[in-house]
Amino acid sequence: MSLHSTVSANRVHIAFFGRRNAGKSSVVNAVTNQNLSVVSEYKGTTTDPVKKAMELLPLGPVVITDTAGFDDEGELGALRVEKTREVLRRTDIAVLVADSQLGLGEAEEQLIREFSDRKLPYLVAYNKCDLLSDRPALPENALYVSALTGEGIDDLKERLASLIKERPDEKKIVVDIMDGSTAVLVIPVDESAPKGRLILPQQLTIRELLDHHMTAVCCQPEELKTLLSHLKEKPSIVITDSQAFERVSADTPEDIPLTSFSILFARYKGSLNTLVQGAKAIGTLQDGDKVLIAEGCTHHRQCNDIGAVKMPRWIEEFTGKKPEYEFSSGAGYPDDLSKYKLIVHCGGCMLNEKEMQYRMKAAKDAGVPVVNYGMAIAHMHGILKRALKPFESHIN
Repeated sequence: MSLHSTVSANRVHIAFFGRRNAGKSSVVNAVTNQNLSVVSEYKGTTTDPVKKAMELLPLGPVVITDTAGFDDEGELGALRVEKTREVLRRTDIAVLVADSQLGLGEAEEQLIREFSDRKLPYLVAYNKCDLLSDRPALPENALYVSALTGEGIDDLKERLASLIKERPDEKKIVVDIMDGSTAVLVIPVDESAPKGRLILPQQLTIRELLDHHMTAVCCQPEELKTLLSHLKEKPSIVITDSQAFERVSADTPEDIPLTSFSILFARYKGSLNTLVQGAKAIGTLQDGDKVLIAEGCTHHRQCNDIGAVKMPRWIEEFTGKKPEYEFSSGAGYPDDLSKYKLIVHCGGCMLNEKEMQYRMKAAKDAGVPVVNYGMAIAHMHGILKRALKPFESHIN
């Protein structure tokens, strides 16, 4: 996949934090070599996170985010700080920008505690070093920079690159579990399918197969049985959209491995085991239990929407109970999860791994089981064991 076409969910997310007037935006502009953020001598110029997907050599495809000052004040300031905290959830690398003349204050120390609590790799960039007459020695994870003169900016970029141990594009979606070279992708084209394009998991899976000189054969659910009968050799795997799981399972011979896009991406984003355990909790739901149905993107809900309509119906048919449902979408994710008995999450294709890990950890800390759409559907239709068979060595 071209670096320029790498989607945001698969890019390294680098966010710049600090207090107001430390020069965050100036450093961001120097690092990106463009006027990404508005720069002013007045405190609080950056009010909402400013985000840009770009190529940052030698790091490659990244998302750069400039945040509001962590020391912002007042009612609006508190809202801006909360937006900054949301950015922390999806950050892969943090850069704390401090005024080299002022050093680290309480706001910076609080941020460093946040980074440490989240096990987030970070660098401290002491900006405005051109104004210093003396430069005390710095710890290993800190450096002097000047957004004005450009001093230290290249070093900052090099050190950012060294903090990434595993790039998202080095991880595998499906090719590492295939014995052969052909995968059949079952892709429904119905009222929920985006007009004129494929959804992100389908795009990424097809591209990975092509990058490894493998073959992707695509069809709709009603064509699968005929397609399989026409293939001279059986495919290495059949991958289906979760909503077609039941029919696809019935039409796929038992000797052909079967799974779904959402299960593939659960493994890809490191939450496979958590979600497998969450599937077992569906059967424990009782009347009136609160269930959160969470989606990582925002879209217009249709009359037969999977999250708003189909999932509640399947849960009630499976359990014989009437839970109460609440819904979240996009970046909105409840801070307090303790009232829920179960979280049913979408596949999370539009969320990066860090954000998904945050959501899984938040559920675990609240003692709430979480399952994704694909595993929930497979479990409720009695085919989860089969759908997980390709991943036996990955499940604890």
